[in-house]
Amino acid sequence: MLALLGLATIIVLLVVIMSNKMSPLVALIAIPIIAALVGGFGLGTSKFIIDGIRAISPTAGMFVFAIIFFGIVTDAGMMDPIIDRILRVVGTKPARITVGATLLALLIHLDGSGAVCFLITIPAMLPLFERLGMDKRILALCVSMAAGVNFLPWTGPMIRSAAALKVPVTDIFNPLIAVQGVGLVFIFIVAYVLGKREERRLGLSGATLASGEARSVGAMGAAETAPAGPAPRVLTPEQLKIRRPKLFWVNLILTLVIMGIMIEGVVDPVVMFMIGTVLALMINYPDVKMQKERVDAHAKAALMMASILLAAGVFTGIMSGTKMLSAMAQSAVAFVPPEMAQHIPFALGIISMPLSLLFDPDSFFGMMPVVAEVYKTLGGNPIQIAQASVLGQMTVGFPVSPLTPATFLVVGLCGIGLGEHQKFSIPYLFAASVVMTITAAILGVIPF
Repeated sequence: MLALLGLATIIVLLVVIMSNKMSPLVALIAIPIIAALVGGFGLGTSKFIIDGIRAISPTAGMFVFAIIFFGIVTDAGMMDPIIDRILRVVGTKPARITVGATLLALLIHLDGSGAVCFLITIPAMLPLFERLGMDKRILALCVSMAAGVNFLPWTGPMIRSAAALKVPVTDIFNPLIAVQGVGLVFIFIVAYVLGKREERRLGLSGATLASGEARSVGAMGAAETAPAGPAPRVLTPEQLKIRRPKLFWVNLILTLVIMGIMIEGVVDPVVMFMIGTVLALMINYPDVKMQKERVDAHAKAALMMASILLAAGVFTGIMSGTKMLSAMAQSAVAFVPPEMAQHIPFALGIISMPLSLLFDPDSFFGMMPVVAEVYKTLGGNPIQIAQASVLGQMTVGFPVSPLTPATFLVVGLCGIGLGEHQKFSIPYLFAASVVMTITAAILGVIPF
């Protein structure tokens, strides 16, 4: 009975979210509560909810303060010299441009926000692609690969995985550092090869354009003002007002210290980002009014993600507390031959990227505890399920999934169609996922 009720709960959750009948926030709270009441758990459901929220609260707190922290140091201009240097270095050579676009997207995505990454990187690099006549699908692919492989501890898929299994984020991420390194090498190779292909197609042979072409390119809001070359990078008056260029090294060192201590696991991530946020505000904006303005500027994004995470805590708390998950797992064990159990993580890693096209993050990570419980029952380590999932599910998969708004942001900014973006990018993104999965298996992170 509990297994059927749990299965029905997950199916209904998937249907209402994927069909846009309910928002994820509403569905993750309302549907499991209704299921618990139908199952006869009555007022005891509230205890399950509190347990689920209590388990996920450190993760939600980490995400809130990570968004605010990276927002503040970006507002202060920490990324400006890095962006400008990349634009100067790439010049007008297609191979340099594609690699530069990938590197820029990788750096911008340090805050874990795909939308911010695309909003900054694509407008910065697009004028060069258009000036040279380069294929804009390549730009869409480069930024997609960089944002996808950059699954840091505070990115959505990593946090959702940790929340679903109620384990520290570092337990999932740290063993994958070398795997991610291989993934990064792969995407830079792809970017370089595609850039060289464009050089041959355009007949440039790596040479710069005719004399008079500029070596820098416009970015956010900048437009080409002269036929001799793209316009220089321009900041709006509002952006200039909050920039703190003299504090670049202070902000960079602060960011590196925060990230280093967090990854080492010396201090809990939520604590480090809380401290980092306080220090970033005091250093860059000692005026109380400006501190409030900077927090307000990033509060909406932080609140939206925190609310989803807390709602996911309600879902996992009820599904675990009512024993629906364990009942489903026990029923599912009968369908998995014991000799095949060790292959579950590897198989999941291989198909994790295509699953991004079928399931949105809330749907997939709502089901992850079920798969993890099945694997645990068969003698496996549930963390390996999470590690296999983040090698493709809503990491390299999210920039081509029709279920994520970021996909439409990529194609809209690049001025290409969704279909041509998917047709061009999916093979490379899937290859990146497969390469990382095989690497993880070779390194012993997950079993073959």
